Amino acid sequence: MIPFLDLKKINEPYETAFQDKLKLVLDNGWYILGKELETFEMAFAEFCQTKYCIGVGNGFDALVLIFKGYIQLGKLEKGDEVIVPANTYIASILAILAADLVPVLVEPKLETYNINPDLIQEKISPKTKAILVVHLYGQLAEMPEINKIAFQNNLIIVEDAAQSHGANNNLKSTNVTLSEGEEHLSASAYSFYPGKNLGCLGDGGAITTNDSGLAKVLYSLRNYGSEKKYYNDYVGVNSRLDELQASFLNLKLPNLNADNEKRRAIAKRYITEIKNDKIILPFWDLSSNHVFHLFVIRTTNRDALQEYLTQNNIQTVIHYPIPPHKQKALLEWENLSFPITEKIHNEVLSLPISPVLTAEEVSYIIEILNKF
Repeated sequence: MIPFLDLKKINEPYETAFQDKLKLVLDNGWYILGKELETFEMAFAEFCQTKYCIGVGNGFDALVLIFKGYIQLGKLEKGDEVIVPANTYIASILAILAADLVPVLVEPKLETYNINPDLIQEKISPKTKAILVVHLYGQLAEMPEINKIAFQNNLIIVEDAAQSHGANNNLKSTNVTLSEGEEHLSASAYSFYPGKNLGCLGDGGAITTNDSGLAKVLYSLRNYGSEKKYYNDYVGVNSRLDELQASFLNLKLPNLNADNEKRRAIAKRYITEIKNDKIILPFWDLSSNHVFHLFVIRTTNRDALQEYLTQNNIQTVIHYPIPPHKQKALLEWENLSFPITEKIHNEVLSLPISPVLTAEEVSYIIEILNKF
């Protein structure tokens, strides 16, 4: 069986270094908010071309803390509306709800699976205060257009970058100054869940931003709202990227760009060599704005295709089978209609793609798909 993602094989080259890091952290006797985290925060901020990086417990917390940080700063209020793509993974929407904000769903483009900028304006109301952009599957959303809409309507941009580590950072809102001397309010949330392009060996996350006021609040919010031990300025939480996970990420970060290039090389082969009119391939213009966390195809006969691939020893995954507005957890939305989102969720299928997938395995997957 060709596994969808072989995490053991991905982490094998680091095994000795992981053991060394474990011993180093144990010998240091400092496990939370120490030198390994500080080193990673500096390195990841530099990698993302941002001023600040705040390590947190996971990607979900990263999103929630961004919203709560802006609430503390008076830039958001509970009950404000946040525009979000209708076809995102439900965690994006749950984060908005966890911050006592109101999600407003917007359809994606069928070609890119990312939020359709042309549909954002019609969903903006007097209560709209932010846009949560999701760079789904590793492809950046159309940030120049979204930045323009946000600036014209005085909206904060929050980016769910959980799947887009290393995507073309100069297109992102965290690096856009929209008027002379004014940095637009924005922040990005990352997940280091083991299966991500940059994954640790457990849960982990981070926030990147150029907003110094937000960063200052976030350093406290992640640590019980405390800047100085036992002195609490905010009603915070316990969400800190621990020393051990930070040390593992410090080892893997230098290889992220090379790993992403391997993903792109596989994606290029899939796109150029899969020739089957029953399979719709993802949009990619061969630019550098896609890091292919996932390679997602579509077909009107998904169950048959997935079963066929399984019978031919190719493991696949559906990202995601049920759209958020049809989830039992969000019953108040069950009567909403988002036809593009529903079509996507009914047809998508993710093929194996990772830095450790061999050329022979890629060739076999292409061969089997072309025979379907």
